[in-house]
Amino acid sequence: MKSDRLIYLPLGGAGEVGMNCYVYGYGPEGAERLIVVDLGVTFPDMDGTPGVDLILPDIAWLAERADRIEAIFITHGHEDHIGALAHLWPRLKAPVYARAFTAHLGRMKMEEAGLDPMRIKTVAAWPETVTAGPFTVGFVPVSHSIPESAGLAIDTPQGRVVHSADFKLDPTPVVGEPFDRDLWAEIARPGIRALTCDSTNVFVAHPGRSEASLAEEIERLVRSAKGLVAATTFASNVARLKTLAEAGQRAGRSVCLLGRAMRRMITAAVETGILTDFPKTVTPEDAAEIPRENLMLLSSGSQGERRAATAQLSRGKYLGLEMKEGDLFLFSSKTIPGNEKSVLRIINNFSEMGVDVVDDASDRYHVSGHANRPDLVEMHALLQPQMLIPMHGEHRMLRAHVKLGQDAGIPGFVAPNGAMVDLSGNAPRIAEYIEAGRTYLDGAVQIGALDGVVRDRIRMALNGHVMASVIIDEDGEMLGDPWCEVRGLAETGRSKAPLAEVLEHDLGRVLASAGARLLADDDKLEDAAKRAIRRTAMDEIGKKPEVTLVVSRLG
Repeated sequence: MKSDRLIYLPLGGAGEVGMNCYVYGYGPEGAERLIVVDLGVTFPDMDGTPGVDLILPDIAWLAERADRIEAIFITHGHEDHIGALAHLWPRLKAPVYARAFTAHLGRMKMEEAGLDPMRIKTVAAWPETVTAGPFTVGFVPVSHSIPESAGLAIDTPQGRVVHSADFKLDPTPVVGEPFDRDLWAEIARPGIRALTCDSTNVFVAHPGRSEASLAEEIERLVRSAKGLVAATTFASNVARLKTLAEAGQRAGRSVCLLGRAMRRMITAAVETGILTDFPKTVTPEDAAEIPRENLMLLSSGSQGERRAATAQLSRGKYLGLEMKEGDLFLFSSKTIPGNEKSVLRIINNFSEMGVDVVDDASDRYHVSGHANRPDLVEMHALLQPQMLIPMHGEHRMLRAHVKLGQDAGIPGFVAPNGAMVDLSGNAPRIAEYIEAGRTYLDGAVQIGALDGVVRDRIRMALNGHVMASVIIDEDGEMLGDPWCEVRGLAETGRSKAPLAEVLEHDLGRVLASAGARLLADDDKLEDAAKRAIRRTAMDEIGKKPEVTLVVSRLG
């Protein structure tokens, strides 16, 4: 009989920043009862995932074991932790638990997807707990850049595991709970078998700064502005929005929220009682009538999202409002790696308008929501875990975090996505590796990363496309000339003739000389046509396009 074991399996978020999805299991090998922590997304880019809407963790391993899942726990409301919930829940169908603010956001997502929002259960903070099979789980408040974030205290028959989730050591977070060292010391008192810990800022050498430290600098900046002031930050950063709005209010400016995501977050915070004193705001229609020197806009889209309010302001007008020479635009946010081009495009657009842009380079108007290196050292010392498993970070961050723990005598282990770790012994060890890729939300459907859809889209973007049509008559001979249509290719090539006509001519010549056996076989015909078209295109324009051949047979 196999002995029971305690396992940890990251399916997303370990080896990358984003798309968080973690699994814990306890029981006999291969029959463990499971809990899932977070179902998040990451975001596409035009280089690697053109046209994709969202990137989700591949939960095939989980879905095959859905009958063993006791519960899903969502630590907080950031998209990289909750964004995939409504997309993936139908394959798992386990009860979902979250704190009130996060549960509110999750229910909205479930409703929008046509799912029952009451599948999400609201849980109070520690010491309230949820029993899920062999696990007892409590939400332990942490400070982060979104309200009601929580780490998890996960009690198992083999001891307590702490899942830190995203956190920072902030005694004055403006909105939400401060980091409570005494509470976490209480959590650590029974002993911590394993700490799975946020690694995002392991390379940042100085201690993290408090959210409250920004108010004075932001107010000074807003007061110094002569024209209209606009600012952007993460829509989920309710505390920062409050700080910005209060700075505008104290500077004698009316405040206007621009962007659906931003308005939804503020509304959710008010409805759940987290936010009780947000400054009064005006509508975009009323804002258009207010003198520019008396107005402050808070706009969504701090990461350069093309359809968000900030990008639209940089291209002209948004809901009748526009930036002009002498105005000020503040990025009170950090640019996430990979979004630099989009953000720079917006900054340059504003520059061409004569708008003064203040970004995050000075570090005066933004603080991170993640623990820096000294803060991680403090968390390790506070919890004194038996073992450390870094998560939520690129691979280099995970490695650096392991070394940081080892410096304090805590054995650590790098466990990237797909590495199942056995936590049952005195030190972590790999139990097995499972396939842990990603899937794409592409329009209204989910597709696999290996399905070829995105690969073909990239190939067409790089190489262009030729649609060719051939008609074969009842006698098995080609009827008339082939027809070609080109997309994403130069109209003329080296011969100075229209590319489509050159392709049609050369393809017709190749097929006319082909034997009856080739023309009778669709696969061989397609292969010959593709070779002919690509050869001619290479000669004419120096590219080998993607080719689609349509064969119509008469009779």
